[in-house]
Amino acid sequence: MMTKTKSRSGAGPNMAVPMTLPLNQILSGDCIEQMNRLPEGSVDLIFADPPYNLQLRGDLHRPDNSRVDAVDDAWDQFASFESYDRFTRDWLAAARRLLKPNGAIWVIGSYHNIFRVGAELQNAGYWILNDVVWRKVNPMPNFRGKRLTNAHETLIWASKSEASRYTFNYEALKALNDGVQMRSDWSLPLCTGHERLKDAEGQKAHPTQKPESLLHRIILGTTNPGDVVLDPFFGTGTTGAVAKMLGRDFIGIEREEAYRTVATARLDRVRRFDKSALEVTTSRRAEPRVPFGQVVERGMLRPGEELMSQNGRFRAKVRADGTLIAHETKGSIHQVGATLEGAPSCNGWTYWHYKREGKMIPIDLLRQQIRAEMDIVPAVRPN
Repeated sequence: MMTKTKSRSGAGPNMAVPMTLPLNQILSGDCIEQMNRLPEGSVDLIFADPPYNLQLRGDLHRPDNSRVDAVDDAWDQFASFESYDRFTRDWLAAARRLLKPNGAIWVIGSYHNIFRVGAELQNAGYWILNDVVWRKVNPMPNFRGKRLTNAHETLIWASKSEASRYTFNYEALKALNDGVQMRSDWSLPLCTGHERLKDAEGQKAHPTQKPESLLHRIILGTTNPGDVVLDPFFGTGTTGAVAKMLGRDFIGIEREEAYRTVATARLDRVRRFDKSALEVTTSRRAEPRVPFGQVVERGMLRPGEELMSQNGRFRAKVRADGTLIAHETKGSIHQVGATLEGAPSCNGWTYWHYKREGKMIPIDLLRQQIRAEMDIVPAVRPN
């Protein structure tokens, strides 16, 4: 597995923490202890799949009396709700210390624990952005017939604080969803078939292995290439595998040796996508600002040249300072368009057109030409 370290910046001389990050490695041991050893403010995103505290009472059997391979491992068992809440508070505090000021966290859970985790997130100072319902298209049936089939899990997406300028690749998720806004209900299958990892005996290597499709959506939508993604409950390494493929760095923490062994072998097989394949659709708000005056001063449009509205109803002339004039109306491309249309606002870049060889061309093409010449790939941050 590829490993490297990243220098820490901004640390005081008395901070008793390492000066490098163990990137693309799996750390062995308790997640809270390991997180407390890492540099403060060094992680961009955390994906956490903590124990669900399922509170199982004995074995669960199918109608044919065969035993269901449920989650009954020691790591999912807590003496009481109070002990689980205390554990949750401790790992959330350690996680928040690691996040950069604009960092964010995703936590997944079931009805057994997600409401308790959500309350502790808010108590710890995180700012909840969305809750997402992962609807499993192939859920396990309810064998006893005493409750509804449990067909979904809930994810909470939260920024480190209310003031955080978290990453959200809105346009990339929209493109992933065939040009339609990504909603907060996700229909994805459980991890089955060839994706389900097996141990040496041919059994499931981990009872709650998450599908790569779920992590692909999260990492693509809320990080950028080169970001550091931490998973404090690494399991068989789904977070690390997807992060590596998508050109992000990861840090995994896992206390169970059997899971670390499977995850290490898995990660050794993963290959990072080609750099050109990692580029995603970006938001126009994130692109570099181009004043209309640049179009004029570069001679792409000349003072006195006439522009026409998209609907052909209005005309305006370009002035030397990058403003427009239409009869007595003067101002920016946006102000003049809004005034003529009697609208509260107007995007002048798409509203105004110029004519070349008898064809109407939006002035926005000139802006895109200037941006292309800048050769800038901006980081996607909300305004």
